[in-house]
Order: sequence, then structure tokens, then C-alpha cells
Amino acid sequence: MADSDDALLPGAGQANKDSDGENWLTSYLDVLTLLITLFVLLISMSGGEAGDATSSQATATPSFSPLAKVGERQAGILPRQGDGVNAAFDDLAVDGVVVARHAQGTMLRIADHLLFDSASASLTPSGEATLAQLTDKLSAFPGRISVEGHSDNRPITTSRYPSNWELSSARASAVLRFLTQQGIDATRLRAIGYADTKPLSSNDDAQGRASNRRVELVLHND
Repeated sequence: MADSDDALLPGAGQANKDSDGENWLTSYLDVLTLLITLFVLLISMSGGEAGDATSSQATATPSFSPLAKVGERQAGILPRQGDGVNAAFDDLAVDGVVVARHAQGTMLRIADHLLFDSASASLTPSGEATLAQLTDKLSAFPGRISVEGHSDNRPITTSRYPSNWELSSARASAVLRFLTQQGIDATRLRAIGYADTKPLSSNDDAQGRASNRRVELVLHND
């Protein structure tokens, strides 16, 4: 009977209800706390990935130098930069001769009108004088030297030069012969004709064609 009396005591049922309400509230607060914690973790993880992505993009972004022109890249020529050019040619000052850094070493570029008459592969007196100003430094250079002839894309058809291949090769050979006559070791020289296959500029106008007609002396580093 004691148990029955306890059940009938005033306030006993209300105490059980209050206890059930507190248990529900405690469970709700626990779930809410877990949800807040989860959201905080998701937000922090999302922010870290965005930062990593931004960092990766910044690292992967290539840098482009505005110095290299399209024609120079096609010809394997890079802008002249201090130690990129053989030190012996840093002070070279010959009218019409451009000194630049080449992918294989140092390059001396000479416009064809300084060396030859139109459609000719015979050196003019002024052409020989231009080359004579280079021979001392070329003789002192110990490596290989490639003499490369280039033309524009206008066709040429003569009994001696059926195409620009023959003309550009003949001009390179003429320069090579002159250099050997000046005492440069022939075993270090070679002549190459490229015709119009390595233009510096567009052949659509007279100025571009003029820049494409040239002889280049490439001084190889190896």
C-alpha cells in the first residue's frame, strides 16, 4: 500500500512531467550544438579550399614577357640581355649589324642590301667592308659559326638561281668564302640557305620583306 500511497501523493505526477520536459530540452540543445559545430567546420573547410585554389591558380599562372616579338620567336631569336650575348660582342658598333641573343648562342644579323645587289650573290665592296669589321672578333671566337642566308617569299627565277633556295644558299656561301679569305678557320664555318622559311616579319609589305632578306652569323656556344 505504500507504493499506492506514494503514487497518490500531491505533486508526484507534476514532478514526473517536469522531469520529462527537462530531458527533451536537454536533447534539443545537444542536437543544436552539434549542428552549429558542423556548420562551423563546413564553413572553415570551404574557406581553406577556396584559399588553396586561389593559391594554386596564382602559382600556375604563367608569366609572359612582352619583349619577344612574334618574328623573333619564329627565328629562335631572343632579345639582347647583358650576359645573354657573348661578351666579346658587347661593344660591337658596325652600321647595319644587329647583335642579339640567339637560342644557340649569339647572333649577328646583317640586312642583305648591305652585302649584295638585288638578285645577286656577289658581295659588293661595301658588303666586304662591313664583314671586314667583324673578322677580328669572329677570328677570336673559338666556337662554330653558322652563316645563314634568308630571303623574302617573292619567287625568283633566273638561269643561275631557279629559286630562293639557291639564292639564299649562294649568299651564305659567299659570306663564308670571304671569312675564310680573312683567315677564319674553315672547319669552324658552315653555310645554310633557308630561303623564306624563317621570316622575321610579314611578307605582305615592302618593309616586312626587306627585314626578311638578311644574312645571320650564329655563334654557337657549344
